[in-house]
Amino acid sequence: MKMRFLALCTALAAATALTGCSLLGGSDGGPEEVTLWLMKGSASDEFIDQFTAAFEKEHPGIDLKVEIQEWTGIGEKVNAVLDGTGKDSADVIEVGNTQVAQYVETGGLSELTLEGLRKWGSKDWLKGLADPGSVNGAQYGVPWYAANRVVIYNKDLFAAAGIKNLPRNRQEWIQATQKLDKGDQQGIYLAGQNWYVLAGFIWDEGGELAVETGGQWVGTLDDEKALAGMEFYKQLQALGDGPKAADEETPPQSGVFARGQVAQIVAPPGQAAEIEAANPALKGRLGFFPIPGKTSDKAGAVFTGGSDLIIPERTGRRSAAVDVITALVSEKWQTELARTMSYVPNKTTLAHVVQGNEGATNMAPGAAQGRATPKSARWAEVEAENPIKPFMTAVLTGQDPRQAARTASDSISKVLSSDR
Repeated sequence: MKMRFLALCTALAAATALTGCSLLGGSDGGPEEVTLWLMKGSASDEFIDQFTAAFEKEHPGIDLKVEIQEWTGIGEKVNAVLDGTGKDSADVIEVGNTQVAQYVETGGLSELTLEGLRKWGSKDWLKGLADPGSVNGAQYGVPWYAANRVVIYNKDLFAAAGIKNLPRNRQEWIQATQKLDKGDQQGIYLAGQNWYVLAGFIWDEGGELAVETGGQWVGTLDDEKALAGMEFYKQLQALGDGPKAADEETPPQSGVFARGQVAQIVAPPGQAAEIEAANPALKGRLGFFPIPGKTSDKAGAVFTGGSDLIIPERTGRRSAAVDVITALVSEKWQTELARTMSYVPNKTTLAHVVQGNEGATNMAPGAAQGRATPKSARWAEVEAENPIKPFMTAVLTGQDPRQAARTASDSISKVLSSDR
């Protein structure tokens, strides 16, 4: 999406005392265009229209223009903007939170550390959005919204099993799932290669997927803490019939759940709509709860997906671009976006704004414990090869966990530390 900024303020005598006007303007005194790219599906058309109209009204010297981008091939398009080789231009760009590091390495991002501190309340940002946007202590990506996994459950199956209180810690979760796993009914459907869920269990144990030491990244799945996270995954996965050598999309887990004989899945709450569309009889029969942590006082860690906002260094309208971000991350528009799209707002202090939306409300506790993948610009290459998946399958099929973890860790290290 694009936002065009139009300069209205003219040089007036001091006695006129006009305040709050933007000094932006085209070289001919006409409209100043500022382009904002938003990704397809991130915001509804209604939200975009309302935001644009309100922004232009509050900034009479700015005209806002918006462009929607597809996720497929977006990396190449963003890099072309950053290095000035493309035919398109943009002044504010929405990117995936875990993509920021690779754009920083490519070069061409404007640092936004001071604006974060002074204007945008960065001390309250969700860690899973803010951390990937920060490189070497400098902030380049501004958290916009978050989404993470929760447990979606079948209320009827929970009631039939006599489960009145939803589990709040791992032990209660295992006990409840054992009650639910009987006959043709699965206590939980957890595919063997759902590595995003595994990552949360590893983080709960204090482990990591990879760490940077001495300027080199190394895989750490063979660490004892990471192995403990995998052991819990194995224990939980055994309480259902999820395939050990496939991920959650093979087949799509929402379709499996929709058959009515699965008590739980771990998924973004938006999958509830897919389940209900596949089986309308389940409408109103689905519930949500945060992924339980090791203790009842804190929800389990989760991989935080979502988006950050960046400003290309090449923009000639940086001040106006900052104004756009200031509006997008304001409480008013964070509230509107979260309620419209069932997202988690970008700050822990705004978690209350999604009260009444059961899916988003149950995402918020996990989002407060949210994490992101390692901040290496090469992590996307790790995911493309993804040695984590065969490691998980090896453990679930009875192979030696340590040996499988060492093999996976070596693969991760090789990708992250190799020269381009």
